[in-house]
Amino acid sequence: KEQVAGMFNDIAFRYDFLNRFLSIGIDVQWRKKLIRQISDIHPKSILDVATGTGDVAILAAKMLNPEKITGIDISEGMLAIGRKKIDKLLLNNKIDLEKGDSEAIIRANDSFDAVTVAFGVRNFENLEKGLTEILRVLRPGGKLAVLEFSKPAGAFRWIYNIYMNRLAPLFGRLFCKNKEAYQYLHSSVKAFPEGETFLHILEQVGFKETTLKRLSLGICTIYCGRKSPV
Repeated sequence: KEQVAGMFNDIAFRYDFLNRFLSIGIDVQWRKKLIRQISDIHPKSILDVATGTGDVAILAAKMLNPEKITGIDISEGMLAIGRKKIDKLLLNNKIDLEKGDSEAIIRANDSFDAVTVAFGVRNFENLEKGLTEILRVLRPGGKLAVLEFSKPAGAFRWIYNIYMNRLAPLFGRLFCKNKEAYQYLHSSVKAFPEGETFLHILEQVGFKETTLKRLSLGICTIYCGRKSPV
């Protein structure tokens, strides 16, 4: 956990640029699709776990106009950049970014209408513990939406593997002097229990009505689940 926090601290100053560059800007559309998954419940309070520099929190504020969004992350370097973005956009009254751990969320039971996690669950030190904590702080009937990288199938997969194995680490070294961070990206994606396996884990910890939706030929996937209303 400390190693992951340190790695993100190191690349924080280039994180937003590299997200746009490495995805050719498509990552913004992925995040918007994630937020649309919780629009049906009209959330007034949202928790964004592994918020990073606050991209999802900022988009959620603009798209859904909830009363309050709380973003938590273990990287103070990422949060510092996120706070500057929020201040510049005059969203301080709507978004709070706090240092926090997905496995020990400092909030009471049933605190949030919705929880989002974009490209963060694969970094949980204990996946089940983190998901159980998210379930705890969701209100009854509340919704979780997760956006995470996955491995595409078919002929496109070999192109994806070349890109993730060689090009992403190269760009990471060129732009932020940290090739290891983008090698970690590929290894963590490979290790993540994606697809139906992740849905099964969500159900095992107590989520209901679980679904998945693959995006961009399977490069990433949106997973959703609800907390039982009773």
